[in-house]
Amino acid sequence: MSDKTTIIVQSGDMDKIYSTLIVSNGALAMGMETSLFFTFWGLLRLKKGGLEKGPLSKMNFLGLGKIMMLKRMKKSNVVSLERLMADFKELGGKIIACEMTMDIMGLKREDLREELIDEYGAVGTYIQEARNSAITLFI
Repeated sequence: MSDKTTIIVQSGDMDKIYSTLIVSNGALAMGMETSLFFTFWGLLRLKKGGLEKGPLSKMNFLGLGKIMMLKRMKKSNVVSLERLMADFKELGGKIIACEMTMDIMGLKREDLREELIDEYGAVGTYIQEARNSAITLFI
């Protein structure tokens, strides 16, 4: 196995996207090659204007929980998802968008932030990435 991390990003929940980017940036900072395979609700975060839109996975309370969480994060100087994504790309992270999910959800390439996406693929693309990874996660 190589020094590589592959993460399936299935959830679009704000806290899970934060977890994904924090873990993946940590892996990149430690010298690991890192790939994120965005599928289903995770893929929606790659839509233009979509990165910051997801709800909290727990205690969202019709959006009030997210507002409270964002206030606490700002007070603690937690960086934005946009900054974490920019860091991920600057550190050499790879993003794969699931084409099957795009078909299911009626998404076209022009709906997504193509500047973030390195590859469009399907389950075989993910398996190829994961089979050579020391760490695989599903978030």
